[in-house]
Amino acid sequence: MLLASFGSIAWGQDREAPFVAGFERFARHGVVESNMGGQLLLSELSCTACHTTDSLALIPKRGPHLTGTGNRIQADWIRAFLNSPHQVKPGTTMPDVLAPLPEDEREEAVEALVAFLSTQHRPFPEARASGANPLPHEFWNNGNAARGEKLFHLVGCVACHAPDPNYQGGHSQPSAMSALLSTLDPEDIEEMGLTESARPVPSVPLPDLSAKYTTKALTFFLTSPETVRPGVRMPNLKLDLVEAADLAAYLTQDAAPKSDQDALPENSPLVENGKRLFTSLSCVNCHNVEGLTPTTQAKSLADLNVNDEIGCLGDPALGLPHYGLDEVQVDSITSALTQLGSQEREPSKDVSLKLSLLQQNCYACHQRDELGGIGPDREKFFETVSHVDLGDEGRLPPPLTHVGRKLKSSWFTKVLAGSGDIRPHMLVRMPKFPKHLAERLPDAFAEADQSAPVPEADVFPKLTKLEDPGRRLLNNGCVQCHPVRGESVPGAVGVDLASVTQRVRPEWFLEFLRNPAELKDRTRMPSFFPGGKSAIPEILDGDMDHQIAAMWSYLKDVKSQKLPEKIEEARAQEFELIPKERPILIRTFMESAGPHAIAVGFPQRVHYAFDAEQMQLTQAWRGRFLDAYGTWFVRSAPPASPLESEVVSLPADSAFAQLPRANDRWPAGTENTTHYRFLGYGLDPQGVPTLRYRYRGFEIEDRIEPTDEGGLKRSLSITSPDEESSEGKLWFRAHRGTNLKLQDNSCTEPDGVTVTLEVPNDDAVLWQDPDNPQTMEWRVPVRTDRKLEVTYQW
Repeated sequence: MLLASFGSIAWGQDREAPFVAGFERFARHGVVESNMGGQLLLSELSCTACHTTDSLALIPKRGPHLTGTGNRIQADWIRAFLNSPHQVKPGTTMPDVLAPLPEDEREEAVEALVAFLSTQHRPFPEARASGANPLPHEFWNNGNAARGEKLFHLVGCVACHAPDPNYQGGHSQPSAMSALLSTLDPEDIEEMGLTESARPVPSVPLPDLSAKYTTKALTFFLTSPETVRPGVRMPNLKLDLVEAADLAAYLTQDAAPKSDQDALPENSPLVENGKRLFTSLSCVNCHNVEGLTPTTQAKSLADLNVNDEIGCLGDPALGLPHYGLDEVQVDSITSALTQLGSQEREPSKDVSLKLSLLQQNCYACHQRDELGGIGPDREKFFETVSHVDLGDEGRLPPPLTHVGRKLKSSWFTKVLAGSGDIRPHMLVRMPKFPKHLAERLPDAFAEADQSAPVPEADVFPKLTKLEDPGRRLLNNGCVQCHPVRGESVPGAVGVDLASVTQRVRPEWFLEFLRNPAELKDRTRMPSFFPGGKSAIPEILDGDMDHQIAAMWSYLKDVKSQKLPEKIEEARAQEFELIPKERPILIRTFMESAGPHAIAVGFPQRVHYAFDAEQMQLTQAWRGRFLDAYGTWFVRSAPPASPLESEVVSLPADSAFAQLPRANDRWPAGTENTTHYRFLGYGLDPQGVPTLRYRYRGFEIEDRIEPTDEGGLKRSLSITSPDEESSEGKLWFRAHRGTNLKLQDNSCTEPDGVTVTLEVPNDDAVLWQDPDNPQTMEWRVPVRTDRKLEVTYQW
């Protein structure tokens, strides 16, 4: 089933009218003023790309960059879209610039524009794999749609786009508001003023992505959408290349593979005519194409007279773009133009910020001043790691009310730029925004909240010798929920307090600790100073402000201070796993080996990690093994990591495949891994595990143990009723990497792992990728009557 079938949910207006998320959710229902809805449309429909204005708030969104269209978007899709924009992409903000033309002229214009755009090629970014970041061959064609489905529903896509009604996920408990709404009938909801909270959020429609993109183009777009859509209405969710390939596989599932398309020579008459039309139709005003510059010929907004002919707002007319606006949208734009014509100065900072948040659709996730937030029909998809219950504030994006008073601008900029994540327990991701927004918005919030920074000395005039009382105060309550410097007592999953003084303003810190509920509605943060009295009167004479100053003082110097006693006591319990006389096996969650990781540590101080879902030996390292604290005690802990920095990644993807011919391409992704099944493991008298799994009809016993040289020896016993089948001979991929060197029975990657066959096999093959000869694989045919033994040395 294509995502397009559920991604274009109706939004309560003419389907041929443009869809602007903030307008449909708020302005159409009178939640924001009509003139603000009109200003939103003026920017989102890019009216000000042609009609100039002095208003800094009405910067046009503009359309995507079209340099690179030829190898990014399918020509057939462009042709259909230009012929009927609103039918091919319901809700598009792209006007029908060809609507007034006679049918024959329209067809000629479409073909010319398609020919011109098909010449716009730009190379895709180079994707480099490394030992720490392996990439499957042609990863864009080998995405896992099942993983992509989970990503779509968990990382934040469904805040804007419709969830798949068939998705078997979304298990979070309803929020307090949703639970209340479920008990009320429509009349009660209206009477209590909760209509806005109960109204479903309209979904941003998706076109048929499988018809529009190749999987390669969609994969690269998802990793950095801002490079194609500079208006940044589609956020960057910090997907890595494999995640983007998984998501692309889900969004284009069931689509036939597509390849790059040929283009006419750039000097052909058809291409030249398309280039001329692209400029004369003012497409160049909204779309960036290398070598072409905008040509603005329309009246400025200030010179428009709403009592004149309505031009672009009405029926198709020659030389004017046709938007297909409905009556509510026309009225809103008219209202905005009327106000702009009579307005003598720029709107207030608060109004300007509200418009910016509507333009970026920040209200899809965040609430500010009771406006916006996750829709009631979407909340269940916002989950925590391991479903740990942290309440609404632990799984939903934080509110933006007062945030200009709370966050330091320097930290706020880091958050928007993608490097300020502090909530590892949340599965939803805070998007990454380009520099111009990351630097502008923090000051806009501070100005809107009328909050000039207050010097620390004015907030806490006495900060000397308060670190020890501050540490004792944190020990008496804060550490029950919050880590400090990455250390915590068992079960603590809140935000790490070590960065507090870098993140928040001292005046907000003081005000929040005095009364948390006053600044953050429905917070789980308790008050330690009820009625202005301290719950710990023996420290600093119970003086509330002095105690808060002490906590600030300790956290400001936390890197050089002792940890609170309760955390020190937890650390002293030594959760580091140290194999002494026998190996240690632990099932955990690791970045390299996924949620079904098996980590095995040996007394010889050589260890490995195995992915029991994909059946891959993923990592090896020497030295210290693992810390089990997070696995045993912290339900939302980040993935376990080796306690040594010198870790080697072993060949990515599955180790076994059936190939009709030795030089066939190795199957990747779900094409191969779906044929695996883990069968458990057994321990020998020395405690060394033998992992058992099935691949197609073959049963495999996989024993891995240290060598005397500090490497790993892998003994594989393979049994099957049929050595040959219609699928081909079974092969073991012993090594995969760049510029492999083969000598005798050993294969080495420069500065990497050396793999050696203990029993030489003359039928082994060193395969080179025909598309990238530097990428090589060492393949060994499997005999079921003989054990396969290999060693890994690094």
